Order: sequence, then structure tokens, then C-alpha cells
Amino acid sequence: MFLKKSKYKNGRTFLSIVEAYRDENGKPKQRLIQKIGYLDDFTDKYDDPIAHFTDVAKNMTDEAKNDSNISLAIDMNATIDDGYNLFNVGYLPFKYIYNELGINDFFINKQRNLNIDFSLSRNLQLLVFSRILFPASKKSTYENRNRFFAPFNDGITKDSIYKSLDYFYRYKEEIQALIWKNTKDTYSRDISKSYYDCTNYYFEIEYNDDDIIDENGEVIEKGLRKRGPEKNHRPDPIVEMGLLMDASGIPLAYDLFPGNESEKLSLRPLLKKTKADFEIQRTIVVADRGLNTSDNIYYLAGRNDKESNSMDGYVYGQSVRGADKEFKEWVLNEKDYKVEAVKEDGEDIIFIHKSRVCAKEIKILRDGKRKVKVNVCQKQMVYFSFKYLMKQRNDRNKMIKKAQEMISNPAAYTRATTYGAAGYVGNLEFDAATGEIKNGKALFIDQEKIAEEEKYDGYYSIVTSEIELDDYEIRKIYRGLSKIEDTFKVSKTNFGARPTYVWTKEHIEGHFFTCFIALVIMRLLERKLGYKYTANQIITSAKKYNCINIDRNIYQFIYKDRIIEDISKAFNINLDKKYEKREKIKKLLKY
Repeated sequence: MFLKKSKYKNGRTFLSIVEAYRDENGKPKQRLIQKIGYLDDFTDKYDDPIAHFTDVAKNMTDEAKNDSNISLAIDMNATIDDGYNLFNVGYLPFKYIYNELGINDFFINKQRNLNIDFSLSRNLQLLVFSRILFPASKKSTYENRNRFFAPFNDGITKDSIYKSLDYFYRYKEEIQALIWKNTKDTYSRDISKSYYDCTNYYFEIEYNDDDIIDENGEVIEKGLRKRGPEKNHRPDPIVEMGLLMDASGIPLAYDLFPGNESEKLSLRPLLKKTKADFEIQRTIVVADRGLNTSDNIYYLAGRNDKESNSMDGYVYGQSVRGADKEFKEWVLNEKDYKVEAVKEDGEDIIFIHKSRVCAKEIKILRDGKRKVKVNVCQKQMVYFSFKYLMKQRNDRNKMIKKAQEMISNPAAYTRATTYGAAGYVGNLEFDAATGEIKNGKALFIDQEKIAEEEKYDGYYSIVTSEIELDDYEIRKIYRGLSKIEDTFKVSKTNFGARPTYVWTKEHIEGHFFTCFIALVIMRLLERKLGYKYTANQIITSAKKYNCINIDRNIYQFIYKDRIIEDISKAFNINLDKKYEKREKIKKLLKY
């Protein structure tokens, strides 16, 4: 080991102790052992800081040599202690990134003016690392806090976890801006395009949250958990989350809104606040067709009739079946379609497409009251996919099969259980009070509707303000929405963000704040590892990277794989050792 002196652009010299080694290819490398700090911070403390820390590095080398061989005496009559003897160290990369985000220092500064006797940062770390590796309720998370190598016993209680959620809600917007500030350059985050989508999370409760009403009958605060269109058709009250991500799929910002509100209204307030807080100039918002409204088009790009538009841009999905007559005729007209062979994700595909730039008349809301007609300049692109055609027909056939079952046994279905199949049944009426299917009319499959829908099978349209983009680039940008869909999947499947077992608004907000931090950390780690592994693969390896105590001060690591090796390289640390002392592991985890 030796003292490394790194000269920074600001003229200051940073000191650290590093170890030289050779990688598997025999190339000389260095791994960080200990960060020391800036040289000028130690000139008042030591006559010669360089000489002092050079001696420290030498002593550490000598100590390591002495530690290389240790004899252990094993008492075969010893009994096992209660509790854990298997300790997780796989949370190490998550803690490193957590420290990079600056959240620990943020809470230390905030707590100077708060009258609380527990660490907000330590509570957040426990909740975030557990959410990634061992998702569970807050109660279970607290009870299993000792599964981590450095146990969360320093003043953390079950009460402190719940109380912390209130503060996470209070500071969530400041911390989102802080994360952007501390990662935008380090990770070269690209905000030229931003992806937006919404999802919902259900709560296993019977009733909606009440709105808070003032003495004049005006709503001053809306209840958060409300019944609405849940993604999996559950009847439970839900909370909606709107999530904004950068071009690489790393979360930027989020917000929650009541489950009975339309997602169409959620984009504008979050984007406006995020741009102001993060000091973002222009971004192209990419969203699916559910966000494609006249007001969202005009809010982002205005009329878009100048050669250079300083406003934001958009790339939206566009429903073909829901479009106007002229647009449908243009889609079905075979004129101007091009057929190209392109390579996508290493696979050769046939890209059938056409596009046009045109003036589109839309109606926008003015003063919150009037609908006003305006013309906007828009590029419209349509492409055809045999794969998409087969998917649409397969999905429709499932609905038609269910519609036939409804006709055969209408008493078995209600409005809430038809899930789209009702649209294919003629003469269908529901009882407004019970939701049951009314008797008296002969039900039949609506063949005309099926034939009309089949005309547009396989076609997909995208519209954009960016008229200079070619068709394939538009499609490639739009396909990036799959990153946000995968992020929601990770939050629900890997992180167990639903169902949610907290009940007050502040605690619900605090819970989703911890999920957001977990998502940011996971996406940043995926990037550090070069996107070689999925979130699920990383989590699986990190859960297995454990050690057991074989002596009072000695631990044996029991798992390693290529992902652990790549984490070791990405953070320039040594995770190869089979045995290690407690002090060394603790020092590694403190970073």
C-alpha cells in the first residue's frame, strides 16, 4: 500500500491510500483502501502531512502482512448464539451510491435544527437497503435489521422509522433536486429527452380517503387513496404515481396524486416544478398515448410554427382507432409507405412506415373555462408491424371469448368484472345501482365493431413536435418508454412497493419516497456496471453476498460471482477475500 496524491483542477491535492495489484489479464491496477482528504486540510495538524500518511500506508501494509495467516482454535462443544450468524454485505454498492447522492450530509445539516433524537439518514438507509434486498413491512424491516453486517441498532426503533416518514415527505422535493445536482455531471445524465408515465398502487382498505372541506364547502386537501382505474382491475382504492426519467432511464422526479384523478393532468405540474428546481432548459417529453391531449401538446411546444422552438418538445403515442376520419384514411392509404430493413437490438427487422408534417387543429382550455381552436405544426408518423398485428388480434380474441361467456351466463358478471369485454356485446346494459347486467334484451357479439377494429390492426402512430427527426429516430425515442415500464415493474415486483401498509398521507408519501431513492440507486448501479445485468440479477447476487462469523473477530465470505467481481471493479475495492477481520469490513462499509 502507498500514499496516492491526486492533483485536482481546483489546484488542491487529494490524498488517499491505495493498493497496487494486477487484474486477471496481468495488467497493473490500483484499488482504493482509504480516502484521507485534501492535503491543505492537514497542514495545521501535521508538520509534514505527506510523511505522516506515507508512514500510515506503510504501517497498514505491515499490519496486512501480519494478518495474512491467523490460527483459529475451534471449540467443538460450543453452542450457537440466538439470532443471526449470517450477515449481508451485499448492500455495500447501494451504500456507496447513497453517499454519492449527498443525502447523509443533507440530513445531518437539517437535524441541527430539529428536535429529534434519532438519525433520519440511518432510518432511511435501513428502509432503502431493505426495500432493495429484503422488501417487507416497516415492522418486519425493523425486526430484521440485524441481518446487515453493520446492524442498524444505533438509536433506530420501530417508532423512529414511522416518525422518519413524516420528515421524508417534508424534504422529498429538496432531496430530488439534490440528487440531480450530485449526479448530473458524475453520471453524465442526459435530459435532452425525458420519459413520463403513470402507474397506480393499491391499498387493501374498504373506503376512499375523505377530502378535507372548509366551512364554505370548498376542498382544501384531497384524499389520496381513491377508487379509480387500477392497472390490474382491482376494486381497492389506489394512489397514482407520476414518474419522470432522464434519457437513460434514471428517475428524475416523481409525485403522487389521488387515484380517481386523470393521469392526463399530472404531467404539466410535475414538469414545471422539476424544470424550475433542477434548472433544466429544454427537454423533449416522451409519453404514451394516454398523455396525448391537446392541452399537453400546446403546453409543451405551443404552436410549433417557428423554425426554432425554444419551448419544450414532445413525442407522444397516437391512437389510430381513436383518431379522426382524415387521419384514419391517411393511415390506410397505401401511398407513400416505405419498407426498410433495419437492425434493432441486434436483430434484423422490416420497418414499414410513412410520415408527414402538417398543421393540426386542436382545442385547448383557456382560463380554465373556454375551449379555443389553435393550429399546431406536428410531424405524424405511422408504422406497421406484423408482430403488433398478432398481439392485437390475440388480445381481442381473449376479450371476444369472455364476451361470449357473458352472453352465455350474464348473471356471473358485473360492470366491474367485464374488463373490456363488454365493448364487444350488443344490447348490453348495466344496472346503475348494482352494476349487474340487465335482463330483457337479447345479447349478441358486435361483429361490426370487430370488423372496424381489425382494419387498423398492426398500425401504430407517433406524433412529435420535432419535425426534423426521421421516422426511425422517432420510433427509437418512443421505444425508450419501455425503460419506465420496467422501472415500475421493478418497484412493484422486486421492491414490493404494493400493497402498502401505511395509512396517513405523510406516511404514504414517505413510503414512496424510500421506493424512489431505491429506484435511483438501482438504476445508477446498473449504469456503473455498464448495463450488463438486470436489476433482478444484481439483487439476487447482492442478497447472496454474505459472511458468517467464525471467530470473535474473523468472518468468512460464502458467495461470489461475476456480478460481485464487476462491483469490485466498478468501485475499485477488493471483494475477493474469503476471510476478513471485522474492522476491515466495517471500514469497507463506511467508505
